[in-house]
Amino acid sequence: MKHRLVFAQPNRDSFEAVKNGTKRIETRAATPLYRKIQAGDEIDFVCGDQHFTKEVMTVELFDSIKSLTKQYKPSDINPKYKTVEELTKMYMSFPQYPEKIPQ
Repeated sequence: MKHRLVFAQPNRDSFEAVKNGTKRIETRAATPLYRKIQAGDEIDFVCGDQHFTKEVMTVELFDSIKSLTKQYKPSDINPKYKTVEELTKMYMSFPQYPEKIPQ
């Protein structure tokens, strides 16, 4: 199955990091839209008029940011961040993300 993930223009740096492989882990709140994604699926990453496709290697669900960062380094999730606190602040800045995590 093929999916589409759109990055807003202000997040072009994350888009580029996924593209060049420095951002190894892509995370999304597991809303019904994203729960459909499975290992082996393809994702078309889009930002503005640019796009590229990558294959999903694994899908994992975490019940909190804390449990996510026990398994992965913040810099694997976003190369700009080195600490759990920085990464948590990033997630909390996303619209409605704090409400989505418990879901």
